[in-house]
Amino acid sequence: MPRQRMKEELPALLTGIMATLAGIGIARFAYTPLLPAVIEQEWFTASPGAYLGAANLLGYFVGALAAHWLSERFAPRRVIGASFLCIALSFLLCAWPGTFAWFFAWRLVSGIAGAVLMVVGPSLALAATPAERRAHVGAMVFTGIGLGALLSAFIVPWLLEFSLRATWVALGLLCVVAGMLCIVGVGRLPRVLTVGSTGREDLLVPGIGLAVWLLIGAYALDAVGFVPHTLFWVDYLARENALGRQAAALQWGIFGVGALCGPFVIKALAHRAGWQAGLIVAFAAKAAAVALPVFSLALVSQSVSSFLVGAMIPGIVALTSGRLAALVGPAAHKKYWGQATAAFAAAQAVAGYAMSALYAPLGTYGPLFVISSAMLVAGVVLVLLSRVAERRSSLHATHLRRS
Repeated sequence: MPRQRMKEELPALLTGIMATLAGIGIARFAYTPLLPAVIEQEWFTASPGAYLGAANLLGYFVGALAAHWLSERFAPRRVIGASFLCIALSFLLCAWPGTFAWFFAWRLVSGIAGAVLMVVGPSLALAATPAERRAHVGAMVFTGIGLGALLSAFIVPWLLEFSLRATWVALGLLCVVAGMLCIVGVGRLPRVLTVGSTGREDLLVPGIGLAVWLLIGAYALDAVGFVPHTLFWVDYLARENALGRQAAALQWGIFGVGALCGPFVIKALAHRAGWQAGLIVAFAAKAAAVALPVFSLALVSQSVSSFLVGAMIPGIVALTSGRLAALVGPAAHKKYWGQATAAFAAAQAVAGYAMSALYAPLGTYGPLFVISSAMLVAGVVLVLLSRVAERRSSLHATHLRRS
């Protein structure tokens, strides 16, 4: 029975995992261990190199806004195929030194395509999965993020021993392979009927809207919270603190292991504590992990920070989605999850550019980790206030029924 179930779920898993692998795991995370080499080989100086990382975040915001529109107007295979092609080209066409504008444009394109894959790929996978198995498949789908970070941690340092050019080309080819596997998965998905609107998407319990927007605000603050680790962590360790590429690559590998384990850890946490308590624990753990390197760069501290931040990236995504569904119900979930994703992407883009701009006068990444940790603490407060707003709306609704 388990083998038969695995066979039935394989197309959905291929679709979702390959989409998240390329969408964030390669399109964004693979650039992080590339950044020190880009700077050392004088393709760009430190400040423009950081801005190139932020270009991907801006593209992710644009892609998050466009993904639903594209998926409604074009066949899923075409949307997914075009997205994989764009990400592959963004690496292959940056394999030679060029102008800042050229690299910026392709990093922007990779962000747009990555966001489209992150929205469309998992949605297709879950829509084709029976309701009783969606929690399991949903957890597996987001392991692609960690798998991409893990692959980049081991492949990028090894390829850099040959040349920076070979590294860009290899990452592009890896996207091509992932894209082909994803297309195979999409082609084998069972046909599902599109669920029509119930006409109740805008009907929330009176007052619950405040709880929803507080939760979305917390999710946006989470986007600010992980920017330093996903953009600057390797460069912070390798170059600023002179620990070297190998030590930094090890930490990026631990980050990838964390991201791979995160969905499973969060699934157990949500099962035991619930979505609300799980979110509070996840935000608090991430806040502590982001701030830890400012106070200690011992190997244990680095490793704990890498693992926890890596684990909480896909973990908070899953917890926020689950908590949102509990607040608004399944019929309205897609609408509000889309708004949460757009808010996350916007905050991520603004934070990426603001922190890149701050780095230039500061000349150090340390304060950026402190700022991000403070934003995550603020996220804990918003999650708590969301619960208060939910309780008040529930009491108000009860009072109205009794009267």
